[in-house]
Amino acid sequence: WRGAFRGRPALAGPGRLMAALAGVFVWDGRRIEEEELRRSAQEMKHMENLSSLAQGSGPMEFQPSEQEQPWELIMDKKHFRLWRRPIQGSHLYQYRVFGSYTDVTPRQFFNVQLDTEYRKKWDSLVIKLDVIERDVATGSEVIHWVTHFPYPMYSRDYVYVRRYNVDKENNLMVLVSRAVEHPSVPEDPEYVRVRTYESQMVIRPHKTFDENGFDYLLTYSDNPQTVFPRYCVSWMVSSGMPDFLEKLHSAALKAKKMELEVRDYLSKGSDTAPEPCGPAQLEYA
Repeated sequence: WRGAFRGRPALAGPGRLMAALAGVFVWDGRRIEEEELRRSAQEMKHMENLSSLAQGSGPMEFQPSEQEQPWELIMDKKHFRLWRRPIQGSHLYQYRVFGSYTDVTPRQFFNVQLDTEYRKKWDSLVIKLDVIERDVATGSEVIHWVTHFPYPMYSRDYVYVRRYNVDKENNLMVLVSRAVEHPSVPEDPEYVRVRTYESQMVIRPHKTFDENGFDYLLTYSDNPQTVFPRYCVSWMVSSGMPDFLEKLHSAALKAKKMELEVRDYLSKGSDTAPEPCGPAQLEYA
């Protein structure tokens, strides 16, 4: 009863345990491919077109294809809008935020997202956050993230692969993440393993990477494996996402004002960060 109420499922079966004991992580089929980065860039272009058309005519309205569920606007604030849509075949939603900041540079905002060591300082919900493995071919990284959940639920842990790209020619920054399994991070009975998780963040500078002002598009979904009703889970995510973005924004401002040492993921040849990997240019319609 306690495990069910707190939202912790049973541990993985013996087959998964044997795979973990093998101790080998195969990148093929698990790394973030260029096409995933390109699709995210296309979504940003689509959003910008909608935003341009909607100026002065009320809220933006998505026109999904016949195969897609419609987006529902659930929050309309001064600096961002939040939508959701049902994920077919589940009780979950996919969320999308489109917003802007004018008091921090795209470089600062992007670096603060990627710097796992700095996040341990500004995000009080973080229990663990470590880079487990890197892919030399694409720059993809496997991350282990453990985070507090509201009482009385167990803390959740995520193992996910992420990849970023800085497209200087098209003035665009992309970060894509999704859940993956890694043999060096077996399930821990203290946490609930979240196995369904996807996130795409796209940043468009208003001018350059080093001048204040940018638009961003965040698309997100996960299955936190709770026993709470759908509307409760929806409330937790829809309220938690704007709160996280504001904390991220505040952390970027703090790093700027205090000149904190945040790893620069845009500078090639940096001694403190890997070079941005992937295509030199993301082409989109």
